[in-house]
Amino acid sequence: MKSTFLERRQALRTVAASLAAPAIAACGGAGSSGAFAQSVPTAVSEALAAYAQMAPQTSSALVRAEAPTGTWSAGHNPDAKLFVGSAVKTFILAQFLRDVESARNGLTSTAPCDISDLYRTPGASVLGSLSGTSNYRNVLEAMIAHSDNMATDIALAKAEPARVRALIAQAGLTQTQIPESTRRLFSYLAGAPYGVDLGWQGMVRLANNDSQGFTPRTDVINANESMLSSATDMVSWYQQVLAGKFFQKPATTREFKRISSMADALWIAVPDDVVGYGKGGSVDWEGFHALCLAGQMRTRDVPVSFCFTLNWSGGSSDSMTRVGEFGHAVAQVLSQVSASVRGS
Repeated sequence: MKSTFLERRQALRTVAASLAAPAIAACGGAGSSGAFAQSVPTAVSEALAAYAQMAPQTSSALVRAEAPTGTWSAGHNPDAKLFVGSAVKTFILAQFLRDVESARNGLTSTAPCDISDLYRTPGASVLGSLSGTSNYRNVLEAMIAHSDNMATDIALAKAEPARVRALIAQAGLTQTQIPESTRRLFSYLAGAPYGVDLGWQGMVRLANNDSQGFTPRTDVINANESMLSSATDMVSWYQQVLAGKFFQKPATTREFKRISSMADALWIAVPDDVVGYGKGGSVDWEGFHALCLAGQMRTRDVPVSFCFTLNWSGGSSDSMTRVGEFGHAVAQVLSQVSASVRGS
């Protein structure tokens, strides 16, 4: 397993196809197409078109503003099912907080949890070298704020993948897929049979260029172990979850917002002094690359839900350039949306 796959999220924790001009659609519903409606600011449409030019066929975007003058949305390939990486950790956070809310099996956010090789996995900048105990609140914060994969696997094991998937289905998200764990995902992409977890020692061997007889898979987008979604799904999710639809208590919604506001990828793109909630994601694997940022910002108390995803193939030499370009392009769109809301 290449080190870029293990460490890539440090760059954006998050952030060939035809070169024809991309189709940017004004949307009444998330996936409808057509020319921009008059209610969509021109500057927003221009910024979205510039974003889409980065990879016209393998990028997607959707922005939906619920302004006092009326809701409008605009997007590019919003229904495309793409690799979104750690952006799916928002679903784990929500289900875990639901279990705390219902006190499932006596669960509390301050309950102690095991930090050990049982969950150790690549891409764990917070917990990776620690052993002992912590509490679940620290784990959830590490999962979102720093995209720590070990924290993710601890939280996902407790919330249970099947229960997280049930929440995804309850939200009506048909294009979203989560893995059994990040370590199961790494094992599968490294070439292990589906369902096999190579364990922490297996991860160490892979990092030391010991393939263990496996041939790496290149199908990062697959039906077995992956992190997939569409812009339509992610925007719908943030509209629903931040409105408290899946929680019984306002305090749980506040906790979800508190932790979701900690994602460091938000600072790359959300305008200064605008509150934002969300999660980024990324991957570099065998010539496949992905960047994603999804969430919601509020300007003058107007909710603007968004998702931007970029997948592409090629060498790794331009990866950091693409990260910068992606962050700049997304920031331009959100800046124009924020400006239009302030001026309305």
